[in-house]
Amino acid sequence: MIIKQISTFMENSTGRLADITALLAKAGINLRAISIADTTDFGILRMVADQPDAAVKLLKDAGFTARETDVIGVEVPDHPGELARIMALFRDEGVNIEYLYASLEHKEDKAVIVLKVDDINAGLAMLEKHGFSTIPTF
Repeated sequence: MIIKQISTFMENSTGRLADITALLAKAGINLRAISIADTTDFGILRMVADQPDAAVKLLKDAGFTARETDVIGVEVPDHPGELARIMALFRDEGVNIEYLYASLEHKEDKAVIVLKVDDINAGLAMLEKHGFSTIPTF
């Protein structure tokens, strides 16, 4: 299933992440996964939230640049070598992974990773073909 990820551009300054997370918390929006890619001056905050549309609107209304992107959430067995196995499947099927990060969600004996791939339909088909469970939301 496709999940909506929120990407927010933010300056790399003390307290900026605290401002964003407080804004979301005050609105009752729960984060399920989070990642930051940064440079010296700015960062891109990527999040999966339980209310993505509301989160994007809230962030935009507060003056942040925010948008939604389609990503895949997949359950992976929580054992050594499982991530390597799924990465090899993507390679062998020719589906490019642009980036990935781990979710805050953890189920019994399963980890959840969030993947941004160049062809989301091919990625979903490959995961289904090999018996991986994708999640619609978490």
